[in-house]
Amino acid sequence: MAVLLQTAGLLVLSNIFMTFAWYAHLRDLNDRAWYVAVLASWGIAFFEYTLQVPANRLGYTALNLGQLKILQEVITLSVFVPFAVFYMRQPLKLDYLYAGICLLGAAYFIFRDPS
Repeated sequence: MAVLLQTAGLLVLSNIFMTFAWYAHLRDLNDRAWYVAVLASWGIAFFEYTLQVPANRLGYTALNLGQLKILQEVITLSVFVPFAVFYMRQPLKLDYLYAGICLLGAAYFIFRDPS
């Protein structure tokens, strides 16, 4: 259980950086040339990778590859929705709930004991 919590914690932090690297330039650097946004995003992504690589290596000691990927996707949506609503000022949509329900189904099937 400790490995799963450490992995999830590192992935949450990694996803915060990832989400900012991928999308914050749409709000903050919209008036700049695209290559400025690329350089800023790469700078942010460096920190994403310094957390994501150890998270995946640690997680792979207790989870299989599919479980690790679905955990990542659940965390990604959990980080993205507050980012979209609070930082990017997007409306909260029921589609996020529906996407979350689909991910819960994916998590069920990938983490269930097939025996």
